[in-house]
Amino acid sequence: MPKAKINSDILQSTILLPSKFNKKKFILTYTIPANPYALEIQNLGKAQCFGKTPWPKNSKIHAWMLSAETATFMKAGGLGMIASELPEAFNRRYGEAGENITVVTPMYLGDTGKKKATFDGTTYQGAEHTKINVKKLTEYKVAFMDAAEKFVDYKVEVYTGICEHTPYIFLSNEHFFGIAPHKDNPPAQDGCYIMNYHGVNEVERFAFFSKAVYELIRLALTKDKAPNMIIANDWHSAALSGLMKYLPVALVDKELMSEEDADKIRSIPIIHIAHHLGYQGWDYENTARILNSLYGKQTAFVFKNAKAIKNSNPRTPNTLIVHDCYNQASGNFHLADRVVTVSKNYLEEVSKELGFGHDFRDILKIRKDHRTFFGIVNGYDKNLISPNAAKIKDINTFFGDTDFKVFNQDSLENKTHNKAEFIKLISRLAKDDTYKDKIIPLIETYKFEDISACADKAAQIPIVCATSRLVEQKGYDIAAQSIIEWTKKYSAKGFEMPIFILGGAGDIELFAMLKQLKDKISQINPKAGERIFVFRGYKDQFAYAIQLSADLYLMPSRFEPCGLTQMEAMAKGALPVAMSTGGLVDTIDDKIDGFRTEVFFSDNRHVYGNNITARRLKNNENAYTETLENALLTFYEMPNFIAAMQRRAMEKDFSWDVKNGPLEKYYSLLHFGHL
Repeated sequence: MPKAKINSDILQSTILLPSKFNKKKFILTYTIPANPYALEIQNLGKAQCFGKTPWPKNSKIHAWMLSAETATFMKAGGLGMIASELPEAFNRRYGEAGENITVVTPMYLGDTGKKKATFDGTTYQGAEHTKINVKKLTEYKVAFMDAAEKFVDYKVEVYTGICEHTPYIFLSNEHFFGIAPHKDNPPAQDGCYIMNYHGVNEVERFAFFSKAVYELIRLALTKDKAPNMIIANDWHSAALSGLMKYLPVALVDKELMSEEDADKIRSIPIIHIAHHLGYQGWDYENTARILNSLYGKQTAFVFKNAKAIKNSNPRTPNTLIVHDCYNQASGNFHLADRVVTVSKNYLEEVSKELGFGHDFRDILKIRKDHRTFFGIVNGYDKNLISPNAAKIKDINTFFGDTDFKVFNQDSLENKTHNKAEFIKLISRLAKDDTYKDKIIPLIETYKFEDISACADKAAQIPIVCATSRLVEQKGYDIAAQSIIEWTKKYSAKGFEMPIFILGGAGDIELFAMLKQLKDKISQINPKAGERIFVFRGYKDQFAYAIQLSADLYLMPSRFEPCGLTQMEAMAKGALPVAMSTGGLVDTIDDKIDGFRTEVFFSDNRHVYGNNITARRLKNNENAYTETLENALLTFYEMPNFIAAMQRRAMEKDFSWDVKNGPLEKYYSLLHFGHL
């Protein structure tokens, strides 16, 4: 065994990690052990990152996609979209040939106040209101430590059903997957991220999910029904690599598993999909309890040998923790067979820039160089986001007396009609409180003003919107500064001032900043101030109506791994005005179907664009202000060029199954281990 220079408690431990061991200073060192199984565990991180493990030759793919979120049953963001849409697209195209992806996800139950999921024994209705008929397949026990650090055998019930031609496996356990909130649940936590009334937080919940999947795979292997591929959707299922790669080796060492059974588990490739690397699943307080829960009596043996691949970051010598804290994403970044992130440009950012790759930048650079790390832009079903008659009929019914119309890239006249219609709608919301409280009761508005008089001039007035979440990532403060600079420079030059509609669900402090923007613009130019509309909250019909009408869509994102909002906007002829970061670079062609900044900065150094332009612009605020100015001047001075850009934006197809699109790339990766 290697000598591990840790605190004396760990040196004395032969089975479990002592409680709160990470709160004492310790140093991990590794020597070459005599035990071949310990040596195998030590070398595994390097072998996986370098792609030394042979890729299996599967004639048919039978994959499980593990996801805490699905857009169908429990959604919080883009990772829920891929969990539903990638399997559905794969099964539509390849299902008749006998290949499939099955979604494995928790069966959440309870009511958070915003999300509610129920089960009557036959029909499961998830938090997104979709119903599915299911049948119970089996049940089994998963050993996991409770809050008192005692092992409990928790019962997991397994249910199966079909939705959109896609098989689903639901894992049910009320203790971990119940979503009724604890009295101390942080206000920002909701849905599957809630601290539930048992005191289970998100990291513990999804560590249990990983272990429950591992035990299900072991059970399925005995019945010859195991998957031959695992797709792990972000950090939530990232403990699985350690369980499938390390734990069987440790069990063989203790003669608790046969070599043959261990090989069956270890040989199933794991593809880890990384979304935003800032979310990793940290839990300092419960570090020992979670690791002991995952690895049981093999924890100390695994931990002492979980050597990370050599890199320049002293915080990551061990694959199971970062510095002194349990980090769930770390397991898959080190040990998955392949890592995928959600755009090619984001791959470049996270493997080069510490501010994007965080503690895993060096590891991802190694993976990129050895072709075990790929960038695949997320798909989006264009039929769901393009203007369509059924959706627009629903919008008109919802608002009562609006007359929004369908349009497409071949006929943009109705886009102008919709602009006038939206001006009338937002003016009614401004002057009729009863109507506003009925239509968007949960959306807080600030000083909406009646601008219905300008509806007849809609064609000459740019409508500029942003309807993303109110979070720092989305750069609303950058947009606000750019709008102020525009107004100072151009409000006296005879242009019809733009209509800005800015808001979304999220941070109350950012909403306060948007209120200040409204007041500031009103001071500079009262007429321009009338056309600033800011709000907090979200309603799908309201956001859809905004995009139907918008000419420009603001995306001054500080980071955007893939971005789906720009795809939605482009499908409706709203041209993105975006930072050149992440997937925005891969999906928006500057001055062809949108506008992007010439440079992009991170941590005061530019990571996109040329040196000369970077020296001139100096920071993202200046770069974005210049880009917004270019977009607005193009609207005023070159309307035909804007119309051509809108047509090209609407023609663009980000669907999963387009030729050479994301589905074909995933198919290649699943079959061959490379693109």
